[in-house]
Amino acid sequence: MDISVPDAGGAPFQDRRAGAMAALGDVFEGITAAAFVVDDEGIIVAANGRSEKLFHRSADDLVGRDAHDLLHRDSQGHPLPRSRCGLRMALLTHSTRHCDLDWFTCGDGTVLGLAWLITPYGLDAGASGALVLLYQPQDVPEAHQDETEESERLTELDRLALLAETTTQLTSTLNVDEALHRLAALTVPRLADWAVVDLITEVDEVRRTLVMQHADGLLVERPDLQGPMPPVPQESPMPLSRALRGAASTIASPSTYQGPPDSGIAVEQQRLFTETGMHSAAIAPIRGLREVLGALTLGRSNRRESFTASDLPLLEDLTRRAGLALDNARLYQRQRKVAETMQRHLLPQMPIVPGLQMTARYVPAPHASQVGGDWYDAFSLTDGATALAIGDVVGHDLDAAGGMAQIRNMLRAFVWTHPGSPSTAVAHLDQAVMHIAQEPMATMILARLAMGDDGFWKLHWTNAGHPPPLLITHDGQTRFLTGGHGMLLGTGGPSPRTDAVLTLPPRSTLVLYTDGLIESRRHTLDDGMDRLRRHAASLAHRPLDSFSDSLLAQARPDDNDDDVAFLALRIPTADRTN
Repeated sequence: MDISVPDAGGAPFQDRRAGAMAALGDVFEGITAAAFVVDDEGIIVAANGRSEKLFHRSADDLVGRDAHDLLHRDSQGHPLPRSRCGLRMALLTHSTRHCDLDWFTCGDGTVLGLAWLITPYGLDAGASGALVLLYQPQDVPEAHQDETEESERLTELDRLALLAETTTQLTSTLNVDEALHRLAALTVPRLADWAVVDLITEVDEVRRTLVMQHADGLLVERPDLQGPMPPVPQESPMPLSRALRGAASTIASPSTYQGPPDSGIAVEQQRLFTETGMHSAAIAPIRGLREVLGALTLGRSNRRESFTASDLPLLEDLTRRAGLALDNARLYQRQRKVAETMQRHLLPQMPIVPGLQMTARYVPAPHASQVGGDWYDAFSLTDGATALAIGDVVGHDLDAAGGMAQIRNMLRAFVWTHPGSPSTAVAHLDQAVMHIAQEPMATMILARLAMGDDGFWKLHWTNAGHPPPLLITHDGQTRFLTGGHGMLLGTGGPSPRTDAVLTLPPRSTLVLYTDGLIESRRHTLDDGMDRLRRHAASLAHRPLDSFSDSLLAQARPDDNDDDVAFLALRIPTADRTN
């Protein structure tokens, strides 16, 4: 086994192993107990034959592994927190210690109760470690069983660590489902074998939102036990009913629900205890800042010990943190819903233009509230032409969306009063933005599309600091329309705005987009535009909706965190009948 990880003193790991084996010599194999040597980090550097047999692991399976992580467990076979590891404490303090009974896992999955002795041991090159002897205890008296059960209770340090981890885990997500799954993973199997969450909805209905079980070393969700619950009875003294009304936390057992049920919730609790085999449960309300959000039930079915009143303060600390996290997540989801509604009203429906295919897409910023400063617009004019616009107001939040709405509405007014030239309408908009709008910095393209007397569609446009439109012919040739370019809105620049004009080829596709489709933190803007061009060319034969969806999925950089507005139209075959 070639292990070449350097140690703190610079000596390779295999040197430590060779040094330990050379120093021990034949004495090591002559020890009648299972024995292994660890370095000062708890890594096994040597193991005798008896330890291989005891743990059903080869020397290669033992050497080079962290002894605590590989072997040490509690009496139920669960991983043991390092803060409760007596072997590690002795190693850190360079002291000799022994334990009459502790628990270790074997390669075949069985858990052994063993006594151990640990003493400091000098390795080569001045490094230090420890020699560990493990042997079968003479017996396991009742007193030791009590000590084992007591050892499974959390120390004060464990409690503080759990609460800190709960705060970190739950406050780092704004998704309710993810927060609940994290809560279950924090409490099972550390505190219980089951975690059950009942939540009160915004219309005061109760739903058993999550039931998680620890089985065969894994967390398993039980959807068969989840679903709608009966209403909360106002006078019921039963533990879950009281918790859902915000009363104090309570210990419960199957006997709690053995009598005639006083409510539908009691019937569901009878079913829960029967289906899960829980012999003990602790139930606590989950309180938000203003109201009760639900209840958390932790249940034990495999552990021998029952919950006691001394467990409730920790449970209440956990649910208090869960309540704050759920409050924040629900508030965020309400904001998203408001934002989505606002976005639907701000972004217009596409006009119907005979012969012309047109579609639009909006993709919100991944970390924003589903609304932003990117926008598009399309509307018919009195002379039969179609106005097209796309723009980007700085930011992707509600303020940016408000600024976008102002600019879009003013633009419509100027286009209606100056229907001929896009540059004239944008020049008037530029002055208005500087003096009226709350969000003065913006880019945009305004275009006018109309069929000429020759039966071909002509595009007139002006560009205020925006990425150029992309034209894709039916056979896959591409071209960025760079004409008509000027300064972005709100700069007050003296340069006059100009128009560009182009006859669009029949069956070609025109794409207007915002920079969220091409910008990347890892690549240049030219790279993004080239990526857009190549993907658009490969999709030129697709129907317009399929073209748009695929182009958004393929061209948008993976690391882009901006919103995207996208407007695409397909030019029909030329009409020369006029």
